Amino acid sequence: MVFVIGGAAQGKIKFVMEHFKPIAIVDGSDCFLSIPQNSACIIHYHLLIKRLMLEKMDTAEFTRKFCSENPNAVIVMNEIGCGIIPLEKNEREWRENVGRCGCIIAEKASIVIRMTCGIPTVIKGQSI
Repeated sequence: MVFVIGGAAQGKIKFVMEHFKPIAIVDGSDCFLSIPQNSACIIHYHLLIKRLMLEKMDTAEFTRKFCSENPNAVIVMNEIGCGIIPLEKNEREWRENVGRCGCIIAEKASIVIRMTCGIPTVIKGQSI
């Protein structure tokens, strides 16, 4: 599994398209809330987490199951934990859940890449 993280608009999806050439891409912002099996790539995983929370689903359990059923997937997720702490409780909870799920994915992934200004930095695993 490959995990690509970074801030918004840092070139994550472009990087994944150029280097991993996924056959199929699932978008977490509007995909079904069941665990996609044999997913080549899922983008906007942080938005999938928000949607799961709205449905009162266990995001950590969903993420563990997703990782075990899709060991070759490329997962792309925005880092949302930086900056000002949100005033709204649900936004703070979302931020915590994204961080918790990111830790689960990073633990399971063989490669973790952080994108900043379009520059990939491998923070776990072999170089790309």
